[in-house]
Amino acid sequence: MTVTLIPQEIIRRKRDGEILSQDDIGRFVEGITDGRVADSQISAFAMAVFFNGMSPDEGAALTLAMRDSGDVINWVNLGFEAGAPIVDKHSTGGVGDKVSLMLAPIVAACGGLVPMISGRGLGHSGGTLDKFESIPGYDPYPSINRFAKIVKTVGCSIIGQTGELAPADRRFYAVRDVTATVESIPLITASILSKKLSAGLNSLVMDVKFGSGAFMSTHVQAKQLAQNIVRVANAAGTPTTALLTDMNQVLGRTAGNAVEVVETIEFLTNPSLADKRLVDVTIALAAYMLVMSGVEQSVEKATVKATQALENGSAAEIFEKMVAAQGGGNNILSTYSSKLSVAPVDYVIECAEDGYVSSMDTRAVGMAVVEMGGGRTDPTAKIDHAVGLTHICQIGDRVTVGAPLARVRVHDEASAEVAAAAVKSAITVSNEMPKVLPVVSEIIEV
Repeated sequence: MTVTLIPQEIIRRKRDGEILSQDDIGRFVEGITDGRVADSQISAFAMAVFFNGMSPDEGAALTLAMRDSGDVINWVNLGFEAGAPIVDKHSTGGVGDKVSLMLAPIVAACGGLVPMISGRGLGHSGGTLDKFESIPGYDPYPSINRFAKIVKTVGCSIIGQTGELAPADRRFYAVRDVTATVESIPLITASILSKKLSAGLNSLVMDVKFGSGAFMSTHVQAKQLAQNIVRVANAAGTPTTALLTDMNQVLGRTAGNAVEVVETIEFLTNPSLADKRLVDVTIALAAYMLVMSGVEQSVEKATVKATQALENGSAAEIFEKMVAAQGGGNNILSTYSSKLSVAPVDYVIECAEDGYVSSMDTRAVGMAVVEMGGGRTDPTAKIDHAVGLTHICQIGDRVTVGAPLARVRVHDEASAEVAAAAVKSAITVSNEMPKVLPVVSEIIEV
């Protein structure tokens, strides 16, 4: 006998703290996929989960139901050897987090295969897909066969979540962005893993962030999320390790879309001048991806290999080939300054006192980018890829009166002044040199 889906009953039971069955969750996810569940009902369900949480069994059921709402890639059927080093990384999001853009080419240059399915920005955090869409012609939605061909020939491909992969999550993800339910650990876990497991990965490395610019503000919260993701992913048959990383300041020196692609290309082509924290987290993630995928046997050897791929230019070449294969044009490394559209007004945010940058409200910086048009307040809204922040100071930087704390790239002076005021109020300058924490704080393996 077929059981009728009554969304409001499932929502009511979750609202009242009941444990939902695998069948209940499966039916609700089917309704998300085929449209029987409205956005308002998704929102209500998400809020019920936000306040009442989910048991481990409920979380696993939600993850697998969302994964199975669409296709699950079988790489062997696409011509890859069984056990091939197919590995991906996922970040829980932050401000200025362009790591995926250089990480995938580094791992590919070392022999890994990286089929990366990326997302759009959530709340104050930027999205990898939005950054790539600032490259004219870049196609983030190739067919699965074309996606596989690029991975096979180039070594990596970074795409958006297509309608064929975890379509239930695609709707859920958009609603969470505008309903203040982003921080729920079960929903984050299900959203991340439904996409990642649908990609048929042989291994996964997570970058779970904590701090003022992360969705998990404390180290304790981030560790709970990391442990939950590692537990669910391993139980589902995908070996997974998580790195806990600091997001108490912008990662790198830019925040936006086109400006972050510029920083990525300059990182790959001149790594000796790249921001140290950005290098540290990128190389650490690359090393664990190489170990998890079996390309290297130790983190130490993998670190050396990844560093060499960055420094000898092979990772930059892979990035250029990937962009070309996805329609972004040839020679992006030498033509990016003319191809990428960056807003014309370059407004300097001047420091008002001498001292050291001691803290940053990173979320406020990210929201400044959103308010400039570089992020979304509505899931269907278009964003302005050209706006953003550059030359952003870092905690521990010595600054003087009149020195730039950051630069605003917008289209008019009025917008620049509004953004500058928001960013300036988010940065604290003190007389004493602050303690600067390492970007990678802990590794979660079990």
